[in-house]
Amino acid sequence: MKQEPKNIISRLLMLVLFFCFVTPTSFGQKSELSSDFHKNRRIQLREKLPPNSVAVFFSSPVRNRANDVDYEYHPDPNFNYLTGWNEPHAVLMVYSVPQKDDSGFFSEKLYVRERNPQNEMWNGRQLGVEGAAKMGFDRVVSKERFKKEQQAFDQFDQVLIFDFKNDVRDDPRDNSDLFDLQSHFRTTIGYTSDFNASLYRIYQRIRTATEEEAPYLKRLIRYQASSDSTLLKDPLINDFLNRDPNAQVTDLQTRSAYLVRDYNFDIDQLEQIMASLRERKTPEEIRLLKKAIRISTQGQVEVMKALHPQMTEREVQGIHQLVFKKYGAAHEGYPSIVGAGDNACVLHYITNDKTNIENQLILMDLGAEYNGYTADVTRTIPVSGTFTLEQRALYKIVYDAQTAGIDASLVGATFSDISKATNEVVQKGLLELGIIKSPEEYRRYLPHGISHHIGLDVHDPGLYGALEPDMVITVEPGIYIPEGSPCDSKWWNIGIRIEDDILITKEGPINLSIDAPRAWDAIEEMMRQKSALDDFILPVIANE
Repeated sequence: MKQEPKNIISRLLMLVLFFCFVTPTSFGQKSELSSDFHKNRRIQLREKLPPNSVAVFFSSPVRNRANDVDYEYHPDPNFNYLTGWNEPHAVLMVYSVPQKDDSGFFSEKLYVRERNPQNEMWNGRQLGVEGAAKMGFDRVVSKERFKKEQQAFDQFDQVLIFDFKNDVRDDPRDNSDLFDLQSHFRTTIGYTSDFNASLYRIYQRIRTATEEEAPYLKRLIRYQASSDSTLLKDPLINDFLNRDPNAQVTDLQTRSAYLVRDYNFDIDQLEQIMASLRERKTPEEIRLLKKAIRISTQGQVEVMKALHPQMTEREVQGIHQLVFKKYGAAHEGYPSIVGAGDNACVLHYITNDKTNIENQLILMDLGAEYNGYTADVTRTIPVSGTFTLEQRALYKIVYDAQTAGIDASLVGATFSDISKATNEVVQKGLLELGIIKSPEEYRRYLPHGISHHIGLDVHDPGLYGALEPDMVITVEPGIYIPEGSPCDSKWWNIGIRIEDDILITKEGPINLSIDAPRAWDAIEEMMRQKSALDDFILPVIANE
C-alpha cells in the first residue's frame, strides 16, 4: 500500500530523532553469532598454533575525536572474531597446549574490565567478568589481574602477537587500561622501546630463507629500502644483498639467528594464521554478509529513485545512511565515497562536499556494516537520469569488464585470473575509443586492484591463493579520466566504478549484490521510478 507523504515525513523525522539520541559511547550491537561460533574459531586457531606457543590478542583502543569526546567504540575484528566481546580494555590468550591452575586445566584466558556503576550511568551497561563468563570461555578474570599475575612467557617457544600501534592513549584514572596492559606485556616479553620491527622481520626472513628464496628476498628488501633507506645501513642486510649468488647463506643465517636470540615473540605468524581462518566464511558469517549487502543494495536503489540535480554529494550519502540505519545497520563499514564529476576520479574521495552535481555521473561506493560484517558495493549513475553518449561508452567497457571478472571467479581460479579477465576488456575498450594508443597505457586509467575479500573488514585478511568455496570477494573494475589527461577532453572528469560482492561456490560465482541494477538501461529505468523521498522537503534555513 502506498503511504501518504505526511506519514512518510513523520516516520523519517522519528528516525532522525531516534538516531540523534543514540549514545556515541555505546559498545555496539549485540552479536547475532553464537558463543559456539566464537569458541569453534578459537579451537581452529589453537590447532594452527606452533608447538608450545601462546597467541596474545589485545582489544582495540578507545579513539578520541576531540577534547573529552571519544568516537563510538569499534571492536578489533580479530578479537571480535575469536570472542564476540565488544568492550574495550581486554586481553585474550590462546595456548597451544593446556595450562594448569588451582581450578584445573584451561586452553584460553580472557581478561576483561569489571562492571563500574558510575561508568555505566554515563555510557551504558557493561557485561563485566560475570557476563563474559557466560560466553563459553575456559577462564575469565578481571583485567587488573593481567599485571598482577606472574606471566611466565619465557616458558613458551613462541609468543605470537600482532605488532603494536601507537594509537593507544593512557587514561590516568585507570591503571589497568589498554595502555597499561600493553606496556606491562611489552616489558614482560622484552619488547623494548628501541625494537625495530622492520629489521626483525628481515632478520627472520634471512634466518629461514632457502637458496631458492634468496633472490626474491633480495628484491623484497630493496623494494622496502626504497621507502626506508636506513635498512641499507645495517651490516647484515648489506652483506646479504651483496653476497656472491653462488655463496652459501649459512653464515648469514647464523648471524641473523644471533641477532634475534633474545626474542621469543613473533609478529608475523599470527597475521597469516588469522588470514587463513577468516578468508573462508561459515554459513553464519555468510548470512550476516548477505544482510549487510542487501541493506547496501537497497540504499543504492533508493538513491537511484530519489536523485535529482539539485541534490549535493552529502545529501546522497545521507540517503544511503538513512536506509542503512532503517534496516538495523549500526555503522558504515568504511568512510563513504560519494563523488560526482571530477571527484569520481579520486579513488578514495571521502569529503563528499560538492554542492553542484548537475549533468554529471556520481560514483557511490558504500557498504553497510551489519553485526560487524561489511558489504562493499559501488554504483555509478547519471544525475540527470540518462547517460550521455560518452558516459555510456565508458560505462559499457567497465560493465563488460566486470562481467568478465565475475565469470572468472571460479573455484581454483586466482585473483590474478580475475584481474587478467577484466583488464583485457578495459585495454581493448580504451584502444577502440582512442583514449590510449598502446595496451599498457590502460593503467593510467585503471590504477587499482580488481578484487579483495570482505568480511569483518572491508579489506578482509586472506592468503590470496586459489579461490575456494565460501569465500566472499569483490569484483570492481573502473575507469577514471581526470581533467588534463592525454586524450580528447570530451572524456575528462568521467569516473566510473562498478563493484559487486561475489560468493564463491562449487556451482559458480553468485552475485550477492545483484538487487542494485548494474546495467546502464536498468539503472535508467530504476531512476524513472517514484521515490518515497519525493515529498520530503525541508524548510529553508537562511544564513544570517
